[in-house]
Amino acid sequence: MKRTTRVAVGLGAAVAVVGAGGVAAFGFGGTEPAPPPAGGLPPSTAKVTSATLTSTEKVAGTLGYGTPNPLLRTGQGTVTWLPAAGEVITRGKTAYSVDDQPVPAFYGTIPLFRTLKSGIEGNDVRQVEENLQALGYKGFTVDNEFTSATATAVRRWQEDLGKPETGTVAVTDVAVVPGEVRVAELMAKAGGPANGQMMTYTATTRTVTVKLDVAKQHLVSQGIPATVTLPGGKAVAGTVASVGSVAIAQPAQQGSSTTSTIEVVVTFADQAAAGRLDSAPVDVTLVSEKRENVLAVPVGALVALAEGGYGVQVIDGSGSKYAAVETGMFADGKVEVRGTGIGAGTVVGVPK
Repeated sequence: MKRTTRVAVGLGAAVAVVGAGGVAAFGFGGTEPAPPPAGGLPPSTAKVTSATLTSTEKVAGTLGYGTPNPLLRTGQGTVTWLPAAGEVITRGKTAYSVDDQPVPAFYGTIPLFRTLKSGIEGNDVRQVEENLQALGYKGFTVDNEFTSATATAVRRWQEDLGKPETGTVAVTDVAVVPGEVRVAELMAKAGGPANGQMMTYTATTRTVTVKLDVAKQHLVSQGIPATVTLPGGKAVAGTVASVGSVAIAQPAQQGSSTTSTIEVVVTFADQAAAGRLDSAPVDVTLVSEKRENVLAVPVGALVALAEGGYGVQVIDGSGSKYAAVETGMFADGKVEVRGTGIGAGTVVGVPK
């Protein structure tokens, strides 16, 4: 196995040569054969254990609120009020004011593109009615039709806002956002024109974004656990929430070639555990593979057999014998093994 050989060599595994002269251990550094220990027994032993092996990879990430999105407005008027950066905007709350009139936030996915009034039908009508109902306005049916009952509810809503009671909803009357959002950066200014990009917004919960080299994308999948190490050393449990499918070329650094990355987002179940930082570089430990209840021995117990493959020296009383094993996952200084006569509690030699 290519992976097994690479890991074993990297950890200094011994090569056992079986012949008339007995067993001799050779390192991979070109050293002379070590003399066999007295009685043919190794200098130390270990027991085969039933264990859970976990393979991890540490990568760099950025703590923050995710990618900012623009909030746009198309229309006339002057900006008279803006929220502060970091403020959370919820349904019905004023996103900004134009000409001293509040523009509340509605949740949805369809930007308003026409004036809604009695007789109009469409998904944008349903979106407005869903928001009115969620804000406590009643007396109409939530569907795709803007009826006189809808208009009556709109007038009550406009009265509560202190706006002209027209019974219609113009394109500029609400700011459509996907849900509860956090103001990231203000683009408009009080006293300036209320047209174009007003601000950017993000989600309200902190996440960690990892620009993962595409060569390592096999390490992650949605739902696997991850540990985020914050500045100061505190470790916080997280979960991979999404794995991007589009590779993005990253600018080459001095002395390095261009790399391509995918975006991996890690979320926290406990936001308080992530501290108070809004943004910071962090380390992310990804659990790329996990094997539960497998038989494992210290990597140092492996010997390479002359006939090929790997084995372990099984200790039985005052004697020993070599038993061939199949290796599996390497992690935490241990290796998964399978073989005849190998079970939990079997004593094996650890050459030195």
